[in-house]
Amino acid sequence: MHMLYNSDSFIVVQFDVPTVEPQTVAAGPQLNRGGFEIVDKFARKEIFIEGALAESFEQGVQALINEGEPSEDDLDAFIERYAVMGQQPVVMH
Repeated sequence: MHMLYNSDSFIVVQFDVPTVEPQTVAAGPQLNRGGFEIVDKFARKEIFIEGALAESFEQGVQALINEGEPSEDDLDAFIERYAVMGQQPVVMH
């Protein structure tokens, strides 16, 4: 588990759970168990994305970084596209 991003609006945590044997799809990269948890602090909701959706998220973040130094607003706007899918309420124990 690695915290990748923490702003006033969002937290993004990456979970990596390697598989024993690599799993590949015909036209894609190696897949592993794991993904990203995105927490929307204002909506108090979270979502866990994995598989192709997680790959798309990771590629989008990498593209932002490759374009230069993205601002917090740029990253928040990108993350919000995924965070709006969150339905799980954040509950503190």
